[in-house]
Amino acid sequence: MSQRPSALTRPTSSKRRLKDLLLQKDNRVCADCGSPDPKWASTNIGVFICLKCCGVHRSLGTHISKVLSVTLDEWSDDEIDSMIEVGGNASANSIYEAYLPEGVSKPGLDASHEQRSKYIRSKYERQEFLKPSLRILSNPKKSSLKTSLSSKITDSFRSSSSSSQKSEGMVEFIGMLKVKVIQGTNLAIRDMLSSDPYVVLALGKQKVQTTVVKSNLNPVWNEELMLSVPQDYGAVKLQVYDHDTFSADDIMGEAEIDIQPMITSAMAFGDAGMFGNMQIGKWLKSNDNALMNDSTVNIVDGKVKQEVNLKLQNVESGELELELEWIPLDQ
Repeated sequence: MSQRPSALTRPTSSKRRLKDLLLQKDNRVCADCGSPDPKWASTNIGVFICLKCCGVHRSLGTHISKVLSVTLDEWSDDEIDSMIEVGGNASANSIYEAYLPEGVSKPGLDASHEQRSKYIRSKYERQEFLKPSLRILSNPKKSSLKTSLSSKITDSFRSSSSSSQKSEGMVEFIGMLKVKVIQGTNLAIRDMLSSDPYVVLALGKQKVQTTVVKSNLNPVWNEELMLSVPQDYGAVKLQVYDHDTFSADDIMGEAEIDIQPMITSAMAFGDAGMFGNMQIGKWLKSNDNALMNDSTVNIVDGKVKQEVNLKLQNVESGELELELEWIPLDQ
């Protein structure tokens, strides 16, 4: 009888499988525009993509495309298995680009965000290049690549069709912001004796959130959330909610995060990997923001990072500890 891999060996084996898949010839370029050395992937679609196309994929919503960084994010075994099952860019594109209409071509390396968005939405959201038969499920078999892909496509678009999602305006992204939500302290009580808190971050039309921590006013998340940063970015809006099963979730405070000091400093210094550990900027505490103390922007091990401690606003109590990391377009 075969034995399951132990907890000690399975993660290493899974990481190796993902790396081996990425090294295949067709996976060394972006599935959508052909840019070399893609460092992002859509785990449910099964393709490797570049950062510029990644921004468009994120705007589709996770019900269509769930994006992870190959190098920066932690992958579950199921997510790696899903990529392996599809087989990568060539196999996925044989499905999603089966019928490219005359006059339609893939965007190139230097394509604008508008060109990328139009093509990617046609390809994955509207399924314009699929074989018509793939829209219909008929006795799916796990051994069939095309049938299993058909199942994923049909399921994801069944959920998206019920939500009448509006198409976002064309936005040019300048980089990515990784927000590590570390922990909350002395959060407000919204149930009888405690709360079930979770954190929501919003930037433009993007929204991401942490998991719910049950019955805890001092929750520890240590979760990393990713946001694409547009050229005309504003503050990141943060809200903490108490999860309720049978009624609307209650607000437990809010705050705004000014990301301009970090981005301005990072762009002024350029390639952070060329510098040693040092402070390069600062977001100052004032009566107009939620900072508990001055927040410095630092280069740490070749990465631009910023620790942020916030006093939640419009609530009786609550503090939140975060760590920000700026990821430029070329990383």
